[in-house]
This record gives sequence, C-alpha cells and structure tokens, in this order.
Amino acid sequence: MKRIVLNLLILVIFCLTFSINYTPASAATVAEIPTFSILSVAVDTSVTVLTYNFPASHGFDVLMGYMGTRGVNGIKVATLNSGAGGSFIATFNIPPELRGQYQIAIRLQSNQGAAYHAYNWFYNQPGGIVTNYPPEYGDGGIPTFSIAGVVRDVSVTIITHKFPANDSFDVLMNYMGTRGINGFKVATVSSGAGGKMTFTFPIPDHLKGEYQIAIRLQSNTGSGFAAYNWFYNNTGGSSGTGGVQGYYGYPTFSIASVIRNQSVTIMIYNLPPGDKFDVFMGPMGSQGQGGYYVSSFDAGAGGSQTLTFNIPNQLYGSYQIALRIQSNTGTGLYAYNWFYN
Repeated sequence: MKRIVLNLLILVIFCLTFSINYTPASAATVAEIPTFSILSVAVDTSVTVLTYNFPASHGFDVLMGYMGTRGVNGIKVATLNSGAGGSFIATFNIPPELRGQYQIAIRLQSNQGAAYHAYNWFYNQPGGIVTNYPPEYGDGGIPTFSIAGVVRDVSVTIITHKFPANDSFDVLMNYMGTRGINGFKVATVSSGAGGKMTFTFPIPDHLKGEYQIAIRLQSNTGSGFAAYNWFYNNTGGSSGTGGVQGYYGYPTFSIASVIRNQSVTIMIYNLPPGDKFDVFMGPMGSQGQGGYYVSSFDAGAGGSQTLTFNIPNQLYGSYQIALRIQSNTGTGLYAYNWFYN
C-alpha cells in the first residue's frame, strides 16, 4: 500500500517531490507529517483512504485531479473534519470529470489557512492500491540511490534503494548544483521488481572534465517519483549521497516547541554521521536561504537529535519564520521547515 512529504530533501531529495529532499511544512506543535494511503477503489465511483498523523479538529478540502498534478487546483469532491486526528478511514466519490482516467491524483488540503496537506494517487481500477509512496513523504518509501563507483569521464555505477516496481526512469546528468534537473539524458531504465538494483551509465561528453557531476533518475510515466545524487568525477569516486559512505536518504526535521521571539526546538531525523551543519532562519517563504546564521552543530554518530536555537533579533515579531539546516562540509545535504512564532 502506498503512503504519501520536505524534501521531505532531496539530493538525492530530497523530492518529493513527496522535496522527497524531504521538507515538511507543519505547525509548531506537530511533530509528524499528515499522510494517507489508499485502501480500495471502486472504478469511476469512489476511493477509500486511511490517514496517518492528521492534526485534530482541523478542516480539509478533498481535491482530485489528473495524474502528475498532485491534486493541486483539483476538483473539490468533499470537505472533512479530522475530529480526534491521527488515523481514520474516509471514502470519497470520483468526480465525473475524472471517470475513465487510468490514474487519479488525490489531495487533502487544509481549508483553515494552515500549511497542512497530503497527497497520493491511485489506479482507477478494481483494488486500485498503489504500493509505494510519493517521493516527498516518509523515509519508508523514498526512492534513493548511492554511488558505487566511477570511471573518470567514462561511467558511473549506482545502487538504488526502495525504488517503486514497474516504473520507468530517465537518467539525467548535469552540472553540480542543478540536482540533475534539465540535464543531459544518458539512458532510460525500467525498475522491474523495484527495490535494490545496480546500474552503470555513461558520462556524457558535455560533462567530461567536470570535478563533480549531478545525476538524477526521473520517472517518465507521470508517477512523480524522482531521486538525485552527485559524484566526484574521479576513478573510484565516492558516495554522492551527501558524500557519506553507507548513508541513504535525507535529513529531515519537525518543530517540537517555540518560545515566542526567543527560541525554537526541533527534532532532527536521519542525520548523516560525521557531517556538520549551519543553522539559518529567515522570512517565511525563503526556505531559510540567505537567512540569518544562528548556530552550527555536529551530526556526530548521525541519526536523531533534539536541538534548540535562538530566534535572531531581526525576526522578532515575525508571525512565521523559516528554518534551514545546511551542511557546511560540502556534502550538499540540507533540510528546511517553518514555524509559527
């Protein structure tokens, strides 16, 4: 079954899209991201979903749209209240405009002005269940890949992790910092049974001689799955997943608590071992880019940490504040979020 967030990341995605670099936007008191999975589908009639980590007593519009839209600006099919929050089952009618579609995107979007939202998609056929997550939501379903080896100016070998089954991906390479977006297409691959696979791709002529190269696997079927990474263009190479050998995925963080105009406490997940991060805060909408430097920290053994940072004087009185953690070692890893001050 498919559960749908930051990128989350990614970096590798960190896209989720599902950024899935994973970068959730959540209220200060919510430590989890609302997601939902598909339980069942009645063709051209209805879809039943199971929610997870939904905020309590919150109103949501239910939107459906064409595959690839993530339900953004979709057809409104219902409004619901999350009640006690957490997990609950709900069934929604498929609108006439989408009947006959092979795949349909569905989105639950806060109608109370908050940033809460979640999206997924389903096959409009009996059962209709999707067994993987969109790239921006949840560590358990983010497709990623690591760098296994490099032959300078000739080829790069990768190992995939948690790839969806029966999907098709274009392989793109581009200059460092582009995440492979709009890159040079070097191959197309099928994910087959999904999960863990090993591929070798040629380095295009345009990028020969480059010190670092970005590489991206992007679904060409409209599923929305994507993953990116980078590597040193040296024989032997090194793991581009943040440059940390054996590390997969992306760092993410949620907001634990806020003291107005004083401090914010965050819970960070999936930190790469041995990396170091700078912490920035900025105006809402900036994603913390070009923000005010407030601190630095060491990821140590990696994994999870809970940290508190002071809110800079320049942002006192701000209603909402963006927060970003950014590797200062050159790994390229980062995560961002925001909170109510």
